[in-house]
Amino acid sequence: MTNYISFNAASNKYPSRRSVVYGKNGMVCTSQTLAAQAGLDILKKGGNAVDAAIATAISLTVLEPPSNGIGSDLFALVWYKGKLYGLNGSGPAPLKLTRELVLAKLRKEGNAKDDYAESGEISDLSASSMPDHGWETVTIPGAPASWKVLHERFGNADFASLFAAAVRYAEEGFPLQPICSKLWKKNVPKVAPLKNEKMYQPMLETFFNNKKLEPGNIVKLPEMGKTLRRLAESGCDSFYTGDIAREIIRFANATGGYLTEADLQNYKPEWVEPIMLNYRGYDVCEIPPNGHGLVVLMTLNILRQLSFGAKEDPETVHKQLEAMKIGFTDGKMYIADPRYMKADVAYFLSEEYGKKRSAEIAAEAHLPRPVDLNCGGTVYLCTADREGNMVSLIQSHFNNFGSKLSVPGTGILLNNRGKNFSLDSEHDNCLAPGKKPYHTIIPGFLLKDGEPVGPFGVMGAFMQPQGQVQVVNNLIDFGLNPQEALDAPRWQWTGGETVEVEASFDKEIVEDLRRRGHDIKVMEDFTSFGRGQMIVRQPDGVYAAATEPRTDGVVAAW
Repeated sequence: MTNYISFNAASNKYPSRRSVVYGKNGMVCTSQTLAAQAGLDILKKGGNAVDAAIATAISLTVLEPPSNGIGSDLFALVWYKGKLYGLNGSGPAPLKLTRELVLAKLRKEGNAKDDYAESGEISDLSASSMPDHGWETVTIPGAPASWKVLHERFGNADFASLFAAAVRYAEEGFPLQPICSKLWKKNVPKVAPLKNEKMYQPMLETFFNNKKLEPGNIVKLPEMGKTLRRLAESGCDSFYTGDIAREIIRFANATGGYLTEADLQNYKPEWVEPIMLNYRGYDVCEIPPNGHGLVVLMTLNILRQLSFGAKEDPETVHKQLEAMKIGFTDGKMYIADPRYMKADVAYFLSEEYGKKRSAEIAAEAHLPRPVDLNCGGTVYLCTADREGNMVSLIQSHFNNFGSKLSVPGTGILLNNRGKNFSLDSEHDNCLAPGKKPYHTIIPGFLLKDGEPVGPFGVMGAFMQPQGQVQVVNNLIDFGLNPQEALDAPRWQWTGGETVEVEASFDKEIVEDLRRRGHDIKVMEDFTSFGRGQMIVRQPDGVYAAATEPRTDGVVAAW
């Protein structure tokens, strides 16, 4: 009889130390060890950074279902042969879905709000009454189409080969990693009330019923494996025009959904020009709206007007917090599908905006109002190859398990991005057919003097801009190495005067911030403070990379 050592894999009694990882021929950084290895295998077989990113992203749909899936959306920044490209793989609302339909349903259920005034909650866009899940929250999934167009433009490996690892993990099973286990189990009580509703049964059957969710337990998702095989064979076309599309529409028609064949057939990801801001000599690059990467740049625009002391100086943290509150306040007021935005992105990147808003930061905490224009937030991964190509990619269905709708027999979880629409008819982000919602996923990229420094990102809905700002400050203002920049204790503004900080945050800083009027909550649970990765290219072509202890991540180097 074999004896086994029993231990608690989720315990973190003695936090481990991580070092920066160096590699010469290629790197893959992400939140799941097995996904990173899938990407590295592609690099070793002659694929480039884009091929590796796609293989990693596909594997993550299997290995981290709470955060992303085949029905997710995707944003990417790609440095390829001397140029930075942006891809917006988010989807619009179905053409049949209207504000009036949603309000009628909410009134029938007794959940409609009559007052759409600003609530002060950053996760509550213009006091939107959009549901948390269900068909009203589903937008057209963009991930499969994005994998295809990324490969068509930049890839050199066989496209079908990029699915092989994910299919194997789904069909043969994979061991559940500790943080993913924690996230998955946290959703068990959240989905329990859905057990009596027919349309949620496929999600419960595939992802919860009879699933053992402790770290190290083997999870099999054979339905996903079958679907991924079909996507590989069709070049992902079957999702939008073939047999998979028909299954999605059949499910929608049977359960009160709004998706139509035309919605899927007409979908295409958008190539976009990245927006950027020079912050103390470095260009910080983001995807333009409808994503809220602009919030990062607005906040840095304010901060670059200010001087910092040491990282541990309470006044430094206070300035960061106040700038972040202003950036988020303006972002949630004005960011929307660019076809509907009244505001000019260029204004938010101007010195005029930075100076105006930085002048409003005082010694005490305050709750800003949106700027008057008439006066002037997942899985993240990054890759690199020996040719110098690099990818910053983020893929998500927003809340854990998205809309809680899974297409029967396919393992396809549909996103709930539509939750971020406003129902205020006067708001730029108000729900409309064919319109894209305010979007939280934001890959980042750094340049210096037109040359690539590297990709970075911090996943986690409305934590993403806050995490990115802190990581950029850690690197550029405080001189921390990539691993230190990710490991450093974090704060997050959650609305009003409330700021949450991790338990490891300096206690003297916490007390000083409280005296300044910040309502500080010290949090033991670190899972809401983001999960980031980063690759930094060195002058000699060597890559330095890091992933953080808030995730199950690894840096796979070659």
